[in-house]
Amino acid sequence: MKLLSSLLKRFVSKGTLRVYDADGVLHVFSGEVKEPVVTIRIHDKSLYTKIFLSPDIRAGEAYMDGTLTFEDGTDTLKFIEFFLLNRSGLRSHPLQKLIKKARRKFKRIYQYNPVGRARKHASHHYDVSEEIYRLFLDKDMQYSCAYFKTPQDTLEEAQLNKKRIIAAKLQIADGMKILDIGCGWGGMALYLAQMFDVEVTGISLSKEQIRVARSRAEALGMKDRVKFEYCDYREMERKFDRIVSVGMLEHVGAQYLEEFFTKVRGLLEADGAALVHSIGRMNPPGATNPFIRKYIFPGGYVPSLSEVVAPMERQHLWTADCEIWRKHYHYTLMEWRRRFLAHWDEAVKITNKRFCRMWEFYLTATAMSFLHSRMMVFHMLFSKNINTFPITRDFIETEEARLLLREKELGIK
Repeated sequence: MKLLSSLLKRFVSKGTLRVYDADGVLHVFSGEVKEPVVTIRIHDKSLYTKIFLSPDIRAGEAYMDGTLTFEDGTDTLKFIEFFLLNRSGLRSHPLQKLIKKARRKFKRIYQYNPVGRARKHASHHYDVSEEIYRLFLDKDMQYSCAYFKTPQDTLEEAQLNKKRIIAAKLQIADGMKILDIGCGWGGMALYLAQMFDVEVTGISLSKEQIRVARSRAEALGMKDRVKFEYCDYREMERKFDRIVSVGMLEHVGAQYLEEFFTKVRGLLEADGAALVHSIGRMNPPGATNPFIRKYIFPGGYVPSLSEVVAPMERQHLWTADCEIWRKHYHYTLMEWRRRFLAHWDEAVKITNKRFCRMWEFYLTATAMSFLHSRMMVFHMLFSKNINTFPITRDFIETEEARLLLREKELGIK
């Protein structure tokens, strides 16, 4: 416990951390300000060394395994918020500095995503039972950041806001051919086909997602205009008027961003345009959190804007619009977390307690990272032709208003 105590003394600068060790002895670590207070209990002595060496993965693993528990009103939310409030103290530790440097050095290995391996990475996360996702997502199964016009918006309202904004930015016209890269369970593609007289092709590396999306298209009587294919974007050869990619760029990997934008440019017609909706970081390039990399999104990486803009520039693409969404994903994830916890017993029956603790830790950690860390969501709208879009942003608001009326006519909500 001495080794872990040396780290925790340096770690805690704000609030109070109360730790019961495996022998039941209480250790208290406090900063100058004593609040907030969190209490944990360690049930396995091997965690002393494990957490000292890799706190940002071992603490989560211990919670999953039940060898680290919370007491006296502490839960995952309070614990992770406490961790993020004190992260500067952890990062200043000489050993943690060295580990962080090593992660950045080897991130290209962690993000090795050729076509075959990319399929395995996607299957790891997205081929989890459809039933699990239905427990916490909105009815359209939108698994990406929603847009909250106010924090009081329901998840369903906010996800519809997101789809409407994306469609408005793309300036879609009847007769267009549209590609949805990373189509998920089909919600975005089906929305576009309902709102416009267009042909939409959605692609995903999850067989489960494609199965569900095809079933939805058939149920809506739209399988003639909306096609879903189990396909890597690098394997697509047809041309499209518009390309949309929501929540997929995070799976590309830093060293593949050049390939991604090269391919997207090649798939666009001469007057074509694309919109990329992605999680981003507002600081310089970094590395993926080891817990997220191992258990949630293997091969994944959240890019900084500098990493995205540079390959776009080399492809001579016009950036027609760039928008940053700051706290929207925090609101989205907190609602997902609330719904998941409300259906905890059902989730345990579908999977098991260890999986559910892992999922809770993931949802909570990412929700807090959009509030206390440097995470955000960006929209990059770009085209091959300088004249594809109007010269002011007014067209977005005008089109949003038109689409809102169209939704009401069609009964979409």
